[in-house]
Amino acid sequence: MIYKEAKRKLLLERIGMFPFVLLGRICGYIFPLKTKHRIFLFFPNTDIGGSPMVNIDLTRCVKDQQPLIIFSKKPQNGLFKDRYVMEGVRTLDLHRLIDYKLIHFVNFFYRGLLATWINKQKGAIVIGGESLFFYKVIPHLSKEIRCAEICHLATWLPYSIGFIDRIDARIFSTEALKQQVAQQYSDNKLAEHYYKKLYFIDNAIDIPQYTPTDNNNLEVYFIGRGAPQKRVHLVAAIAEKINSKQLPVKFNLVGDVRNVIDPSNYPYCKFYGNVKDDALMEKIYEHADVLILTSAYEGLPIVVMEMMARGKPVISTAVNGIPNYIHHLENGLLIQSTDEQEIIAEGCKYVEELLNNKPMRIALGERSRAIAIERFSRVEFCRSYRQLLQLPMEPAF
Repeated sequence: MIYKEAKRKLLLERIGMFPFVLLGRICGYIFPLKTKHRIFLFFPNTDIGGSPMVNIDLTRCVKDQQPLIIFSKKPQNGLFKDRYVMEGVRTLDLHRLIDYKLIHFVNFFYRGLLATWINKQKGAIVIGGESLFFYKVIPHLSKEIRCAEICHLATWLPYSIGFIDRIDARIFSTEALKQQVAQQYSDNKLAEHYYKKLYFIDNAIDIPQYTPTDNNNLEVYFIGRGAPQKRVHLVAAIAEKINSKQLPVKFNLVGDVRNVIDPSNYPYCKFYGNVKDDALMEKIYEHADVLILTSAYEGLPIVVMEMMARGKPVISTAVNGIPNYIHHLENGLLIQSTDEQEIIAEGCKYVEELLNNKPMRIALGERSRAIAIERFSRVEFCRSYRQLLQLPMEPAF
């Protein structure tokens, strides 16, 4: 069973690292943390992305509790660094010390050091947002410390199940992922009390005023990272087929996709690269007619929420949490194929449908906007998190 295997592996790991963790604990008493914090947030880094945006929103929600953010992974671009600068928030970037395999004993040391610092804070709450280091630290915390985990993807589920005895709340950004974990628990024959720690909270965005588009071409946008699961090459292949038909469709790619496709091979596409400027990103959202995603797996990307809020239809592969928000022919179009060539063909078909049927395009977008207004309120997001973390209901946004 995955659960039992994970627990055995963690026990052996703890025995091996014990001397270094103990040294860290001792140093935590000799060199105490000089600032007081109620909340400790474990985030990977300051890179741009959807799950980091959720981490930033959560930080805003709890900034009145003087949170300390611990970054643990080397950033690839650090484009969101400035967004973590908030009154009452302190950051501690440890990646230069703990993100190297050759000196991994230093990572062990900091697990002990941080555990001592956190244990000495009265009523501390520890939250992990897609941070592997979060799981490494929490076994060393006092049992009185409340721990919560934010999950967006199923990637780490075989690993994170080993820590569920130490996690008081597992928060999922999609119902589909929550159900997947419930099934994992069932497969491992776990007790009922584990299921009671599973929660679902929608992510949050600002809901802008509706601005209709009036483009000469159908403006189709991919917005995201050039990560393997995004399968940007499929978007490029769809653009190539549409262009070969000389249709009035323009493809635009926003994000660090140059590492997976060569822009010089697609002169009929516009490449923005990473966009840090909020004003430019807002113009991109307003200018778009359609969002297209061909991901192999997804939680609920922030970009989907942003496009829904602006009344733009979404074409996406029907993976993970996407069908919980994008309903075929109701507020978007879902690609059901799993074979890559069939995904390309189906994607082309839907782009042409939206090009040739403007009333349908408008209707799909209007329904998406209505769903976004109902589900993605920042006030509700903040209220839900603070209630779950047992914090006073102070306005944070």
